[in-house]
Amino acid sequence: MTEPTATDRDEGGAVPGRQRAPGGPGAGTLADLGAELVEAAARLETAAPTEVITWARERFDGNVALACSFQDAVVVDLAVRVDPAVEVVFLDTGAHFDETLAYVAAVRDRYGLNLTVTHPGPEAEAWPCGTERCCELRKVAPLRAALAGRPAWLTGLKRVDAPTRAAAPVVAFDPQWGMVKVNPLATWTDDDVAAYERDHGLPRHPLFERGYRSIGCAPTTRPTAPGEDPRAGRWAGTEKTECGLHAP
Repeated sequence: MTEPTATDRDEGGAVPGRQRAPGGPGAGTLADLGAELVEAAARLETAAPTEVITWARERFDGNVALACSFQDAVVVDLAVRVDPAVEVVFLDTGAHFDETLAYVAAVRDRYGLNLTVTHPGPEAEAWPCGTERCCELRKVAPLRAALAGRPAWLTGLKRVDAPTRAAAPVVAFDPQWGMVKVNPLATWTDDDVAAYERDHGLPRHPLFERGYRSIGCAPTTRPTAPGEDPRAGRWAGTEKTECGLHAP
């Protein structure tokens, strides 16, 4: 994103209205983009996920990538229906369940995915899974590198995933990333996901049947009991609710 010059800045030093939007020359300002995205979010609120993905692909000339946790394969299936060559990014933290890695490989082979797998840099070695900077160095930093230069990204985020995500828009500018964030499944429920898996014969993550309803890294994820909030199995016993990819 282009930084405003000193002459562009107001007395407080910031000019969000004049700051250039992601996407290179001709992309307009953040204010222009913000207004466009408000309209798009309202229009796409009731759209099918493939319509949302198609809008993103067309709006950003195909320069979008899908970041996927591979808890399930639904968003992958939907994305490749729109663009079989879409780049799918998986963040290998070095602490995933073996079952997750096997599932990623199975989904990759099923779709012939254009899959990018990131790995933590050497600086992460001092911060093993569950420590203070683990997610920053094993997820956030690698994803930033993988998405560098893109104006927009797709996610599998849903409002029902957690209270911190309850107001997630279908599409919006994310200042944390300096990019447009597109959530095609934002309005879906867990029942919608299960029905789509069943109707389309999608493979399910092998840990799901063992009580893992929200699947992250092995050292910080446990199964949940029937009726228990699925996110209760993530970072259990701590106050942590998000890894940093999706800020509350």
